[in-house]
Amino acid sequence: MRKLLAVILILLSCASGVSAATRLRLATTTSTENSGLLKVLLPPFEKRTGIKVDVIAVGTGKALTLARRCDVDLVMVHAPKLEKQFVAQGYGIERRRFMHNYFAIVGPPNDPALVGQARDLTDAMRRIADKQAPFLSRGDRSGTHVKELSLWAAAGIKPHWPDYREVGQGMGAVLTMAGQMGAYTLTDLGTFYKYRSKGKLALKVLFAKGELLENPYSVIVVNPQRCPRVKLQAARALADWVCSPEGQRIIAQYRAGGHQLFWPDLLR
Repeated sequence: MRKLLAVILILLSCASGVSAATRLRLATTTSTENSGLLKVLLPPFEKRTGIKVDVIAVGTGKALTLARRCDVDLVMVHAPKLEKQFVAQGYGIERRRFMHNYFAIVGPPNDPALVGQARDLTDAMRRIADKQAPFLSRGDRSGTHVKELSLWAAAGIKPHWPDYREVGQGMGAVLTMAGQMGAYTLTDLGTFYKYRSKGKLALKVLFAKGELLENPYSVIVVNPQRCPRVKLQAARALADWVCSPEGQRIIAQYRAGGHQLFWPDLLR
C-alpha cells in the first residue's frame, strides 16, 4: 500500500507539471508546528514527491490573511467559522476536515479558582472570572483565540479584569508564560502535551470535558482564480496526502509523553 501510494503521488506530480524543484508554501497554525506533528507528517510527502514544503506557522487568522494576499498555496487551520467565510468569499477551494484534537483549560497545579471542581464549561469560565484570576489569552485571532472568545461569550462574561492579558503570541509561548506566571489559559492539548513532555511546564489540565472543546482542523487549497500564481497541483497533492490512509495513520500514531495528540477524521 505504501509503495502504491508513493507511485501515485509521483505520477500525479509528473502529470501536472510539478517538478522536483517545486516549493510549496503552507500557512498553518502554531499548534501543528509546536506539537511536532509536521515534523513527522511532511517528510514522507517531500521524499516521495520531490516537493519541498515551506511552513509558515501563525495563528489561523494570520494564515488566512496570508492566503488572501496570495502569499501561500494552501492553509491548515482550525477555526471553522473563519474557514467557511474564507471559502464563501472565494479565496479557498476544496476545504476538507482531516483531523481533530481537543481544547482544555490549564492552569497552576494549586488551582486557586477551583476550575478543576467545575460542573461544566460555563462554570469553569465563571470561576476564573469571579476570582479575577490571571488568565493569558492568545489575542492573535488564532483558532484558539477565536474559541476562547466564544467560550467567554457563551458564559455571558466579558473578560476585562486587570490580570486578563492578551499577549499576541503563539501557543507554545503562551503556555511557557502561563507556567511562569501561575496563570490560566486555553490550549489545544496537542501543544500542551508536547511542551509538558519536555519537563519544563508548570501547568495542569483542569477542565477538558464536553463537545464544545473539540478542535477540528481543515486543509484548504487557495483558489487559483483569485491567486493565479498558486501551485495548484502541488497544493492538491499535499492536501491529498494528509487525507490519505497513510497520512491519517501518521496522525493517529503521533504521540508525546505517552499521549495521543491528534485524531484522524478520515481513517477507516
